[in-house]
Formats: sequence, structure tokens, C-alpha cells
Amino acid sequence: MKRTAAVVALLFALSVMALAHGKEKHVMGKVTNISENSITVETTAKKSVTVGVSDKTKFEKSGAAATLKDLKVGDKVVIHADAAGDKLVANEVHFGTMKKMAPMKGMEGMEHK
Repeated sequence: MKRTAAVVALLFALSVMALAHGKEKHVMGKVTNISENSITVETTAKKSVTVGVSDKTKFEKSGAAATLKDLKVGDKVVIHADAAGDKLVANEVHFGTMKKMAPMKGMEGMEHK
């Protein structure tokens, strides 16, 4: 049940981020390939998506600033990207452990069993 609660919390957090980022595209999944100018991700829907990176792409590992070199094949990522024609270019790449979310107001002390 704890895993289910964690998945629900993650989906909620991602939906809030989607609202905050407007027209950005979001790619979630596991890194399968990394080059100096792109990241290939196997999405949660089992599709392969390649996202370009630029000198403006921001990387964050476990809540701290990082670089492309810190990212490894097998890492789980959430990428916020803009569409450039038929390609995606990453604005932000988040990976590593997620910070523990504070309980929502009115939900303190509630547990799923």
C-alpha cells in the first residue's frame, strides 16, 4: 500500500507541475542512452523518446544542481521540454531521489493500510 500511496503522490505532484509549466511536454521514464546533445528515454508507456539538450538545459539530481555528466543510463527521469518542430528540447531534467512530500493540509496523520 505504501507503494500505491507513493505513486499517487508522484502523479499528483506531476499533474501540479504540468499545470505550472503551461505548454511544455513532459517525458517520464528510464534513460536508455545519453550523448552530448540528447537523452533517450524509455517512457512509462514503453516508447522510446529522444530529447535534445542544449547549453540552456538545467539538470537537477535529488534536488541539487547537476550536469549531463551526472546522468547515467538506467536513471529514472522527468524531463520538461519544448517542441522545436518535430523534436523535443529539454528545459529541465530531474533525476535521483525525490524529496519527501509534506502532507497536504487536512491529510496529516492519515495512512493507507
